[in-house]
Amino acid sequence: MRSVILIVVLWCAVAQGQCPVWTPARGEREMTALAQQLNDWDRAYYRQGISMIGDDRYDALAKKYQAWQRCFQPQSDTRQPEWGANGKVLHPVAHVGVKKLADKQSVSRWMAGRTALWVQPKVDGVAVTLHYQRGELVSMISRGDGLRGEDWTKKARLIPAIPQHIPLRDDSLSLQGELFLLMNGHQQAVAGGVNARTTVAGAMRRKGATEVLQNLGIFIWSWPSGPETLTQQLSLLREAGLGRVSDWSKPVDSADDVAGWRERWFRQPLPFVTDGVVIHSMPTAGIYWQSGKNTWSAAWKYSPPTVSAEVRSINFPIGRTGKISVVLNLVPVKLDDKRISRVSFGPLKHWQAMDIVPGDQVTISLAGQGIPRLDEVVWRVADRRHPRIPDTAKFNTLSCLTYTPDCREQLLSRLVWLSSQTVLSMPGISRARWQQLMQAGQLSHLFSWLSLSREQISGVEGMTNVRAEQLYHQFSLSQQQPFKRWVKALGVPVPENALNAMSDDNWQTLLARNSDAWQQLPGIGKKLAGQIIVFLRHPQVQALIVELQHHQREKSMLSMRVIKDRQTQLKAQRQQSGNKTEQ
Repeated sequence: MRSVILIVVLWCAVAQGQCPVWTPARGEREMTALAQQLNDWDRAYYRQGISMIGDDRYDALAKKYQAWQRCFQPQSDTRQPEWGANGKVLHPVAHVGVKKLADKQSVSRWMAGRTALWVQPKVDGVAVTLHYQRGELVSMISRGDGLRGEDWTKKARLIPAIPQHIPLRDDSLSLQGELFLLMNGHQQAVAGGVNARTTVAGAMRRKGATEVLQNLGIFIWSWPSGPETLTQQLSLLREAGLGRVSDWSKPVDSADDVAGWRERWFRQPLPFVTDGVVIHSMPTAGIYWQSGKNTWSAAWKYSPPTVSAEVRSINFPIGRTGKISVVLNLVPVKLDDKRISRVSFGPLKHWQAMDIVPGDQVTISLAGQGIPRLDEVVWRVADRRHPRIPDTAKFNTLSCLTYTPDCREQLLSRLVWLSSQTVLSMPGISRARWQQLMQAGQLSHLFSWLSLSREQISGVEGMTNVRAEQLYHQFSLSQQQPFKRWVKALGVPVPENALNAMSDDNWQTLLARNSDAWQQLPGIGKKLAGQIIVFLRHPQVQALIVELQHHQREKSMLSMRVIKDRQTQLKAQRQQSGNKTEQ
């Protein structure tokens, strides 16, 4: 009893980080809604041959449901798809499935200690069993749940690629393979999956014959209890009219070999669609095969162009000009060797139109330069709990020039902007450093950092002496930046080309400009000129300009003192030199 309790406790501890933080009642509602949708898709797919959702999206949601079962109904049987209405047929030998390997290192570990290995393309189609008795095809069965599947023998008679008679006269001979759509020079790297599996499944499940059946091939990837060596198997399969597999079975000795074939088949023209490679060793006898129990083969799939992910939470960052954007925080997923845990969604209105809430399932792809991009919502949770969003009326180009709790996000964005290379160029001062100063109460407005002493900076909790000196040094150097850089740092909405053409070098002449004067600069029309004037006349902006002028005067006075001190030193040195000469 104690052992059982310990196991339950440990399981809960592991599952806690993966299970939604829902009440049992909500868990029941969400599971009921998703199960109903999965059942609808199953009926359309298995009974009518209609695919209403992409394979990868369906697979992701089916796994999501099974995860919820482990969280909220751990005693229930794992959900299985609803099969066709024509019943199930027992496979002569169970389909065992194949283990998925994540990367080259995993492949290397799996291959260690195994010999006589070969690799094949993982043909993307529909798995079947061909059953022959004394050389005659007696049945073709869909994979189903691995133990039982649908009887597709009538359709097999209509597929030219499937031999109805073979020269192998065993009393009972089972072959497992993939029904696939014949392609003409298909390049996986260019064209992707093109829904080939869906096309095959649809043709097999529709009533009557379709033209697609004439364009199907069969790829035999397993001969349970067949000859002891791969060479013998391939030779006999070729004699039986099933020799396509012999053209695509390559011996391998290392993970580098596997990676080489995987990359080659990903890019070269092929007669079928693939979704990776499978590494094989010689299996045990077919009488010992059990569904889900496969130790002799493993798959290394290609990275999908998209991946399904669950929305964990939603943030609403506020930019320096007051624009509110949306960031979706995701349950981390891997896409093209990248770990994706968040995706920028864009403007607030876009998010409101798509109505995404935590718990929803979305698909993510990679845009240019590997930037994650949201493609679509594939499932919406039943309980629509919308997060609280910032008040859009509070934020604009003139808001948050001073610190308040509500202004924390926008003021931080302004500070990150002004420290960037194209503005005041303060390398080493990141968003984290500004946050550190803000949390210590050292930043009351946009330029309050100009007044910070070495002692104030070094007194910030967690600030090392080296880092404090770096910040103080960069703050001091920033005052040597030209006037136009400070105009940008303040956030005056002057276009870059107009700023470059502007001759002003002090705040007095800038503030003296009227609408006509502003419109003389490139890229500034009447509307923008009015916006610039409104910005510069705002009381908080005026106060910040006074602050900047004060620091400029202090800098000038300091420079004058330095120059005067230097002149005094030089004069004293000349006098001392003259006295030595007289002596």
